[in-house]
Amino acid sequence: MTILAAQPTLIHYLPIATTLVAVVFFLVLVQRYRAKGEGVHLLWWAGGVASYGIGTGLESVITLAGNSIWLNKWWYVMGALLGAYPLAQGTVYLLLRRRTANLLSMITLPLVFAMVVLVALCPVNLDMLDSLRPSGRVLVWSWLRLLSPLINCYAALFLVGGAVLSSWRFSQKRATRQLAVGNALIAIGAMLPGVGGMAAKVGSIEVLYITELIGLIVIWGGYSLCVWSVKHGTGFPTEEQRSRQTR
Repeated sequence: MTILAAQPTLIHYLPIATTLVAVVFFLVLVQRYRAKGEGVHLLWWAGGVASYGIGTGLESVITLAGNSIWLNKWWYVMGALLGAYPLAQGTVYLLLRRRTANLLSMITLPLVFAMVVLVALCPVNLDMLDSLRPSGRVLVWSWLRLLSPLINCYAALFLVGGAVLSSWRFSQKRATRQLAVGNALIAIGAMLPGVGGMAAKVGSIEVLYITELIGLIVIWGGYSLCVWSVKHGTGFPTEEQRSRQTR
């Protein structure tokens, strides 16, 4: 069942811009990985940006062509479940030992997969299906919506928490102050969609559209500053150094 979309306003076209930004950012991350020839964290980040872009792309389709059950469900999967998780896993692989990162992946990936399946199977309330705006409220299993914060809290712990911790550590030395600023920007950018997501839960999906675009741009800016610092000799510690620090 598809409901024809109401007349959209300019703000409803913001997800198109966000998707375009995500496509370019994704290509930048892939190119960075190819240039380095290593860096599992870059692949996770690229996957996270791809999920982010697919989610905002679905928002664009819903705005331009109208909403449907499956469009709304896939938006929920890409936004509520996969919006930040791959980005957080990238930070896990960057900051922690490979063995620890692999263990966390083995624990969390089955949970994420199970929730995707549950969203696909979940019955929907057609009366809650908005013709212009996607919403998690269409899912009849309310307990399922209560489980998604588990993944989001995990993502926030490592994506935002990891960036904040790195920013604090790098701020202790003058030579790595730019890395501190870059990580601070990543933390801020990662928090913005969360703020928009809370607004979306009470019906203000437009706030989410704004924070998604600004958040992704700020994350990209922080990442770019970190890469610039790495190229100028103030980069992240090597995996061997990180292993010694966490023993």
